[in-house]
Amino acid sequence: MLAETICSAVSAAGLGIAAITAYRKRFLTATRIAAYSLVPVGLVMTGVVAWVSGIVFKPSVWIGFGLLAVAWLLFMTTRAVERRGGTTRKERKAARAASQDSAVAPGASSPSLMSGNPVPDARPQGAAKKKPAESGDDFSDIEAILKKHGI
Repeated sequence: MLAETICSAVSAAGLGIAAITAYRKRFLTATRIAAYSLVPVGLVMTGVVAWVSGIVFKPSVWIGFGLLAVAWLLFMTTRAVERRGGTTRKERKAARAASQDSAVAPGASSPSLMSGNPVPDARPQGAAKKKPAESGDDFSDIEAILKKHGI
């Protein structure tokens, strides 16, 4: 009952301000103010105000909101623990796909499509093959960048 009275008073005050604004020949602004001032009365008449006030003053509703908050907290905690464990959903999915994929040999970089016929090297025969990188060469580009910046 009190909420309906307050909403009616707010609407009446808004319509009064709209009338003063229209008297000053600012009709577009007056129309907007009138539209905003009619919203509280419309909410009272549709029953939204009674519904909201019924939710606010019921302890069972607040217990329900509390349970939803606890459920959300549990979900977020399990996500955080899952991320700290090092195994994400993507990693588990990739591991499952790798175990099911039998077309690729364990040491191969691509599937073996032809049986027994090796793939010829695309480079000319005179070109020398690259040596595998030594452990000291792995960080040479990083060292060059650090030296460039004086670190």
